[in-house]
Amino acid sequence: YFYRKGKTPRRHPPKKPSSNQTDPVGVYCRVRPLGAEDEECCIEVISSTTIQMHTPEGFKTNRNGEYKETQYSFKKVFGVSVSQMELFEHVAKPLVDDLIRGKNGLLFTYGVTGSGKTFTMTGSPGQGGLLPRSLDMIFNSIGPYQAKRYVFKTDEKNSIEIQTEVDALLERQRRDNNLPILPFFFNYGYGVDDDSSYSVFVSYVEIYNNYIYDLLEETQEDAIKPKPPQSKILREDQNHIMYVAGCLEVEVKSAEEAFQVFWRGQKKRKVANTRLNRESSRSHSVFIIKLAQAPLDADGDNVLQDKNQISVSQLCLVDLAGSERTGRTGAEGTRIREAGNINQSLLNLRTCIEILRENQMCGTNKMVPYRDSKITHLFKNYFDGEGKVRMVVCVNPKTDDYEETLLVMRFAEMTQEVEVARPVDRPICGFTPGRRHRNQQHQVCFPLLLPSLPSCELTDPHDDITLPRLIEALENRQRIKQMLIEDYSKTANMMKPVLQELDTSLISKDNFIQEQNGKLIEKDKIIQGNKAEIERLEKKTKMQEHKIDILQKTTKIFEDDKRSLQHELETREQRLQRELSEKRRMEQRMHGVISDTQFKWEKECERRVNALQLEMQNKLWVKDEKLKQLKAIVTESKTPGRPEPPPRQTQSASPSPVPTTTPVRPRHRRSCSAGGEKWVDHKPSSSMDLGTVLQPVIPNAIQVSAPSEKALSKCDRYVLTHQEVASDGEIQTKLIKGDVIKTRGGGQAVQFTDIETLKQELTTCSVAVAMRAGSNLGPGLEHHAVTKRRKP
Repeated sequence: YFYRKGKTPRRHPPKKPSSNQTDPVGVYCRVRPLGAEDEECCIEVISSTTIQMHTPEGFKTNRNGEYKETQYSFKKVFGVSVSQMELFEHVAKPLVDDLIRGKNGLLFTYGVTGSGKTFTMTGSPGQGGLLPRSLDMIFNSIGPYQAKRYVFKTDEKNSIEIQTEVDALLERQRRDNNLPILPFFFNYGYGVDDDSSYSVFVSYVEIYNNYIYDLLEETQEDAIKPKPPQSKILREDQNHIMYVAGCLEVEVKSAEEAFQVFWRGQKKRKVANTRLNRESSRSHSVFIIKLAQAPLDADGDNVLQDKNQISVSQLCLVDLAGSERTGRTGAEGTRIREAGNINQSLLNLRTCIEILRENQMCGTNKMVPYRDSKITHLFKNYFDGEGKVRMVVCVNPKTDDYEETLLVMRFAEMTQEVEVARPVDRPICGFTPGRRHRNQQHQVCFPLLLPSLPSCELTDPHDDITLPRLIEALENRQRIKQMLIEDYSKTANMMKPVLQELDTSLISKDNFIQEQNGKLIEKDKIIQGNKAEIERLEKKTKMQEHKIDILQKTTKIFEDDKRSLQHELETREQRLQRELSEKRRMEQRMHGVISDTQFKWEKECERRVNALQLEMQNKLWVKDEKLKQLKAIVTESKTPGRPEPPPRQTQSASPSPVPTTTPVRPRHRRSCSAGGEKWVDHKPSSSMDLGTVLQPVIPNAIQVSAPSEKALSKCDRYVLTHQEVASDGEIQTKLIKGDVIKTRGGGQAVQFTDIETLKQELTTCSVAVAMRAGSNLGPGLEHHAVTKRRKP
């Protein structure tokens, strides 16, 4: 189904009945002579059906580094020395024969611009092309049997009507255009049906920018404001044949008259001057020759007044515009648009041919896009079996056209594989043959055999001369008749044995012919069977080749998919490896973080345990000291004369406790020489007792828990006291020293210059009294100050 705008969908029209036999599209090749003798040639004619193309220098070679030479075969190849007459005999004459027999034909020239298409179709003075020679053959064949002008009349629906002799005479008088039949100039001819009457109609259209224009349409010329021509549309007649609606069809009676009509339209055709062709066709031209024929009546005098007995056949001669590249032709503006439309229409033609070939070879049923272009839509009936199709491929052997000629050759090679159904023959009228000649013989022979009768007019009732004269004449005619009968009888008797002998020999010959026909029929059956088998094998081979192509394409697609999937798999594997590596790095990092955290917490727990142990030992030591002092007081009160020595203590397995929060503090601190400098002693608030370790004594120092701008502005030096538990569990004090300097903004800043570390150690002796720098420490304990300095 297909849809038309504003109308309901309808089915494709049924095809015209055709025979089961098919004919391939006949493709011929004509080689144009080179313009200059020293010009390089890329085409060589190697036989009457084959040409060979040579790759010119400068073009790409094959993989082996050699120039590729390709051969193309055609139905017949015409070299540079072939005449126009020989070309017509092989290409156009069979189509004209079919036209006179009532069959349609399509002949078109195809090739690049400047390859000789117009010369092949039209010719030149003294060298007529296919078109004038076809017209000459038609009129030489039907000349004596043409009907009078306007007996056949066209209507607007692509059909022919028959008028009576009176109506035709009136129309001739009204139009005053009864031109005489002019002489012919090519001496072609063909035997036609003597009992039919013929008439020829011609029309000439061009397809320009995919619009159809009538070249024979009379337009009113206005020099001030010229009116553009109106485009025509394509329609379908009652027999489902495509035609140009509103196109003027001119009845012609001679080849010269038809050629004059052709030249009248040729003057209106669109041509332009390009870099490659001085008169380049910018449109596709279609010259349609329509032949109408109808049988004579039973008397053989007039055309039978029956519209159903009219047979209309047509021959379309098409001069396609040449394909071209705008870079070579130097086209600009309108020429570029024309070239684009020409190339697009030729591309649509190639597409239709390619789909037809695919449907026939592969058994597919794809829709052929005839409607995409006017040229293919107009001639779709020919490819559906309405007539023979012939194509003349014109090529220019110069090297500049090599690439475009290569495309033309490929299209021609593909076109030859398209089969067109052969149309059925039209039915023959049931009248007795030879009606025209029999009527002429009666009119000529009978008046010569018998004498004429005398005047039979009686002017007087007593006239005794007229009647006896008439009786004598009748008796004379009777005697002549009897003599003719006797001569006829004698001749018949003499001819009977001759006829019998002839009949006998004819019967024997007929029997022999029948025997030979029987043998020929058997041979034909064998040949037909072999042909059918060959066709079946060829179709099977083509089908297998098509399947191989499909499998190769499928394999290529699968290989591409495989490569893409492998690439994707490799990409994902690399991504997975990266993720695994990242995961291992994260695990290692987390293990490190966990180990560091675990180590920190272990140290923190150990520190807290040591701190608790130290606090408990200090409390126990304080209680022991109090008990000892109490015991000493008691002992002194008992023996006031001599003090007793202190009791000896045994060595304990556990280390002596180190006081941290004991109220007994060192009596002497380390002093920092201040000189003339003034210090800021920064002792931050802390849970630890700073008195457990030797502390510096700074005279005239301002002690603060947090530094302030006011305190820093009054001092020159700065010291920060920081106490912490070392890695070995001992308590250490850090003295961080620095200089107070003034900034450009009027503030104060501290530049650290020295770090002093103070550390205490516990001795291993069980009972000891250490006195250092005037300090009174507990028994069994001794503090050692370890000082470490380092530059910040």
